[in-house]
Amino acid sequence: MADGVSRDETILELRGVAKRFGSGVEALAGIDLKVSRGEFLSIVGPSGCGKSTLLRIIAGLTPPSAGTCRLAVDHAPGRIGFVFQDPTLMPWSTVIANVLLPFRIARRGGAEASGRALAAVRAVGLGGFEDAYPHQLSGGMRMRVSIARALVTDPDLLLLDEPFAALDEITRMALNDDLLRLWAERRPTILFVTHSVFESVFLSTRIAVMGARPGRIAHDFTVDVPQPRDRATRTSPEYGATCDAVSATLLKAMAT
Repeated sequence: MADGVSRDETILELRGVAKRFGSGVEALAGIDLKVSRGEFLSIVGPSGCGKSTLLRIIAGLTPPSAGTCRLAVDHAPGRIGFVFQDPTLMPWSTVIANVLLPFRIARRGGAEASGRALAAVRAVGLGGFEDAYPHQLSGGMRMRVSIARALVTDPDLLLLDEPFAALDEITRMALNDDLLRLWAERRPTILFVTHSVFESVFLSTRIAVMGARPGRIAHDFTVDVPQPRDRATRTSPEYGATCDAVSATLLKAMAT
């Protein structure tokens, strides 16, 4: 395949997944989704349609009310990385200590863990800030620390829940570029929740469009915008046409 993604090995399969909370709110209904190893899948949809709930079910943080979620990886520490909308850093710890957290949770330490943490910090462009504290960093830098922490164990599956939503456009575009570079280098399977059609098209090999609550997948797009993607991609005819198609489908899904 031109994008380097294997379509043969399924890493995630959802069948009939639904979620109803104790309050009676029906968040998800009948989610069917199959994801191949190495894909970059973005999930877009209106606020409240269950995108974050879906990620939490996949991560094993909350159970579905119905249906099945099958993963080709286990839930052992480090095999699934999760980046939340808020960086969720420990304010009393340095950058390197925050990135080392998954190893401490797994009771793994030593020179190998320290070396991998240092490499992850440098991979996200924060070399020289290893001993800085979160309050000394910008919002974009704190999010880079969160991404480094999720990547440090070299996870098979990386889940990102609107990680760039609170950032300014310039910072957001820079982090989009960095995330694509890291994906190209490491090839984890990525599920990325976003409200931005433009961001989803720039980043993804596929886009799942969700309808209004209870969330369900209204359409599944293959993104044929050529790889690798850079600043010129954002003004290319292929990019613009794909953004238009996804936007039209999203508007239709929101109205039904």
